[in-house]
Amino acid sequence: MPFTETQSLSPNHDAAPPNERRGVVFHHTAIPFADTVALMLRPESRVSYHCVIDRDGSRCRLVPDHCVAWHAGASEFMGRAGCNAFMLGVAFAGDTYREPLTSLQLASAIEWLAPRWEPLGWTAERMTDHRQVAPGRKADLNPAEWLRLREAIRARFG
Repeated sequence: MPFTETQSLSPNHDAAPPNERRGVVFHHTAIPFADTVALMLRPESRVSYHCVIDRDGSRCRLVPDHCVAWHAGASEFMGRAGCNAFMLGVAFAGDTYREPLTSLQLASAIEWLAPRWEPLGWTAERMTDHRQVAPGRKADLNPAEWLRLREAIRARFG
């Protein structure tokens, strides 16, 4: 089922050099969807995601894929530091330690991934979460919710 996707472009990104789009870092926002979008639109927040997914599955696109969103901070993945430059950032509205991801959030994430998966040569191994790229500094996603998301990704894409 197609989910609604709106666009509210955040000023908190870099247009050059282009994002290498080697995979995705998943996050949770810890605050509600509307509050997250409002925060991302404020230049002084200096934070953004490419996309945020609400509990009902609706999405807001905040930064174009080819741009570098400021989502991972000090981070490392696939032997490289600075995930913002080569990984897209997708966030789920809410706190995955307080409430699990909804089935609609999971389905929406899969729908968002689908048109990018094959053209960008992604595999399940190129998907990660903030906790794994910034250990000791960040705790999102809840490990149980990361496993649910990873299983949904594997079920859909192999």
